[in-house]
Amino acid sequence: MGENGNQFYNVYEVFSKKTEKAPFQHQFSLLAPNADMALVMAKENFFRREPVADIWVVKRENIRGLSQGEREMLKKLDKDYRETKGYGYLKKKWRDYNQEQFTEKHIMGGREESR
Repeated sequence: MGENGNQFYNVYEVFSKKTEKAPFQHQFSLLAPNADMALVMAKENFFRREPVADIWVVKRENIRGLSQGEREMLKKLDKDYRETKGYGYLKKKWRDYNQEQFTEKHIMGGREESR
């Protein structure tokens, strides 16, 4: 049943990707009596405008999102250990190392301590 109470039409969400390796992106919603007709309508909208590698048509009522409680739970999960914030200084350290001028001592195998 559609959201507006009409028994005949259902709301479908249309997703597409431009190339085989591209991710799917939501494009628009449409009203159709069934999934086959929704796919035909989606093809008509896309194939005459731009090249598309694939199209998905999904009935809106079959898409499940997170509830408010589940979204709150995500905020409580501690995942700081997965982030690499602690290594930010290495980029500068490598840049300084690479920008040092090579001296004869560097070439012969030694390094002068500049710090």
